[in-house]
Amino acid sequence: MLNGWFMWFILLWTVFLISAFGIGGYFMFRKFLKKMPKEDGKSVMDWEEYYVNESRHLWGDEEKALLEDLVSPVPELFRDVARHKIAGKIGELALKEKANKITEELVIRGYIQATPKRDHKFLRKKLYENQIDVAPYNHLF
Repeated sequence: MLNGWFMWFILLWTVFLISAFGIGGYFMFRKFLKKMPKEDGKSVMDWEEYYVNESRHLWGDEEKALLEDLVSPVPELFRDVARHKIAGKIGELALKEKANKITEELVIRGYIQATPKRDHKFLRKKLYENQIDVAPYNHLF
């Protein structure tokens, strides 16, 4: 029979492992769902990749720098995924509107539409720091 500190160690270690597996499984399951094909035969991630590749030639250095600056509040661990998702949404908007190049306005609109509402306060703060007026985008927030 276990007793004393060793019993508590085993109990806490078990709770930690179950929690870690649960959290990891949750994120793996979300990724799995994003890879599932929709009615059109492509998954959310396939479309994201398509829009990024099709709009790659439309990006200028200033717009890339703006996107990089806007995603800087995102924790580094998730920054690449966030950047790709946002770039996909920006590319989608650019292709649907038949834009000749990606503009600051497209970057901001795409960023707003690609991020959850809980992250909009960080975007507003970042736009304020960059002295960009958010009034034209209030209807998207």
